[in-house]
Amino acid sequence: MTAQIEKELSSNGVLRLTLNNPQRRNALSQAMIGALHQAITDASISSDVKVVVLSGNGPAFSAGHDLKEITAARSNDDKGRAFFTSLMSQCAAMMTAIVNCPKPVIAEIDGIATAAGCQLVASCDLAYASDTSRFATPGVNIGLFCSTPMVALSRNVSSKHAMEMLLTGDMLSAADAERMGLINRVTESTSLKALTQEVADKIAAKSSLTLAIGKEAFYRQQEMNLPKAYAYTSEVMVNNMLTEDGEEGISAFVEKRPPVWRNQ
Repeated sequence: MTAQIEKELSSNGVLRLTLNNPQRRNALSQAMIGALHQAITDASISSDVKVVVLSGNGPAFSAGHDLKEITAARSNDDKGRAFFTSLMSQCAAMMTAIVNCPKPVIAEIDGIATAAGCQLVASCDLAYASDTSRFATPGVNIGLFCSTPMVALSRNVSSKHAMEMLLTGDMLSAADAERMGLINRVTESTSLKALTQEVADKIAAKSSLTLAIGKEAFYRQQEMNLPKAYAYTSEVMVNNMLTEDGEEGISAFVEKRPPVWRNQ
């Protein structure tokens, strides 16, 4: 059986995870969700991995949940309730694992990213797309509001933009997705991988410890009010300054030399 996820690790620590079920448009089936969750978990604890890039084989980044799998579950005695509950729980845990991963996770989109596939893009720390890519939360068109994709989407774009996507189900161009803040940058398909790799390489050259500290603090402070956010991040800064890499980075800057990171 073909692997749901292809893995490729570069010498500088950039791990490329490629969704690999193009025949099903890289749908987030239970198998795909499980494979991706495991890959993110493994990357989180691997000292060899500095940055994760997430892409998709074929014409779709991901078309969202596997509707054929969902339809098949309706024949169960409970009309699918247990399966649907398990599927949503597993998907939420996988999306949360991306946010909680101490390594930066970059989405590379060359094709459509719809419903839970759009949620996957929004869950990543950075996102770059080809100019032919398209984005949507179209559940409303089939009587199924994209409630779980809404969680990640509404944490990336303004409320008005999120609600427009959720209420209309319309497909957005890559240019519109960039304008709204869902993705960082748009480029030609032939240049996409090079752009993503350039950004990943730049990040991989930083202190892994510093990146982990910063990523965790970024998401934690978002849910705090202003005084709590400043109190929390002030403590984070103090602890960061006391790390070996914090001391090395400042010393290297003052001494006008490249830093040597120990990730400690």
